[in-house]
Amino acid sequence: MDYKTLGRTGLRVSRMGLGCGGHSRLGQSTGRSEEESIAVVREAIHLGVNFIDTAEAYRTESIVGRSIRDLARDELVLSTKVHAKDDDRLSSAAEFRSRVLAGLERLAVDYVDILHVHGLSSQDYGYVKTELVPVLQKLQSEGRVRFIGVTEAFAPDPTHRMLTMAAGDEFWDVIMVGFNILNQSARERVFPWTIEKRVGTLGMFAVRRALSNPDRLRELIRELVDAGSLKASDFDLADPLGFLVAPGVAQTVTEAAYRFCLWEPGMDVVLSGTGNVEHLRENARFLSSPPLPTEITEKLRRLFSGIDTISGN
Repeated sequence: MDYKTLGRTGLRVSRMGLGCGGHSRLGQSTGRSEEESIAVVREAIHLGVNFIDTAEAYRTESIVGRSIRDLARDELVLSTKVHAKDDDRLSSAAEFRSRVLAGLERLAVDYVDILHVHGLSSQDYGYVKTELVPVLQKLQSEGRVRFIGVTEAFAPDPTHRMLTMAAGDEFWDVIMVGFNILNQSARERVFPWTIEKRVGTLGMFAVRRALSNPDRLRELIRELVDAGSLKASDFDLADPLGFLVAPGVAQTVTEAAYRFCLWEPGMDVVLSGTGNVEHLRENARFLSSPPLPTEITEKLRRLFSGIDTISGN
């Protein structure tokens, strides 16, 4: 497992982060028992993963708490998230604080390393800046939150409108951004300012449905071709990313997708979630691998350079 420093936080983090949400929620969405989900968390830590990301909305905070209760707290970097809204209504400062503290109780910890405002929209950014960021800063001063972060809602905001607004503020220590082979727009719109300001950068959506399901990938590429966003002549439409599965490149499209994101300049941690221990081990192998060949990386950048309308689902 490779490690690096997470921006200006000084936290030493594994390049692979265990995501406890997504489609699987550590297997809770697919019928796994809590004990099976705990086994996934513990295996990730055994493999060298020290960055664990959960959220109030995922309903996996208590599972993470049970998974780490016998481990040295200072050897792990815990990240959790709270939406600005509750039942489609913006939380007051007092309500937001209460929800943050409830998350710490579920995790059974005295503090979290990073507390993110979860899936923030550009429409709600102003409210969060004036009403909720001061709450997080107060929690920082109390030692309950070490660093403040914000995550985008990538599916409805694939052009990074909210994060473009966040670039104008100095209080974000960490951000979570959608980035993958199919939508690389963060390279121009997000990474320049995170690199300049040394903001820790967490990557989500490295692999979503289109990069793990060949039928969905073909469908999505055809949609982009029909919309005039891609050229049909650039692809074998029956196997659009087949060139990634070749000797000296990668064994699977999923492997290539993870490696592409991992070695993007400006990316600190790539999140990967699963409810299956064997799948976890496979992803850990992908996220401990070297960069793709330079010519392949350049080809992927050229092919999808203008795409900013999709998330990869």
